[in-house]
Amino acid sequence: MNARASRPAPHTTLRPMRESDVDAVYSIEVRAYPFPWTAGIFRDCLRADYPCWVLIEESCLIGYFLMSLAADEAHVLNICIAPEAQGHGHGRRLLRSAVQLARARGAQRVFLEVRPTNKAAIALYDSEGFNEIGRRPRYYPATNGREDALVMAIELLPPE
Repeated sequence: MNARASRPAPHTTLRPMRESDVDAVYSIEVRAYPFPWTAGIFRDCLRADYPCWVLIEESCLIGYFLMSLAADEAHVLNICIAPEAQGHGHGRRLLRSAVQLARARGAQRVFLEVRPTNKAAIALYDSEGFNEIGRRPRYYPATNGREDALVMAIELLPPE
């Protein structure tokens, strides 16, 4: 028997981000992205009272999402799983939690941007019902200039 298969999956919990989480969040950000957000941006999002949540696995912060809500729309600003924790469904859990939170707060649609080169993220968003609705030219910094962003959205239909 494979010892790895016999171990139970680690327990994860989702909770609101706190100011004391910013250093751990920033540590993940710089390992996950070639052009990371600054720690100050995360602090600004907390101060602006944006919904900011962290995913904890065995007392270690392994992921986060931040979004803005205005009127009947939500915008996922950042969603990330630590590189060493990717590939285990944590990103899907965060995305579903963000959509659920948006729905609970009255949003009728959720938007996000993604690099066209981030095939794994695009596949996740597509599998969760997001559709490409446009492009933002030269949106992201890139090694050789700028990279476009794909704009994706999902309509949050009322429960049947």
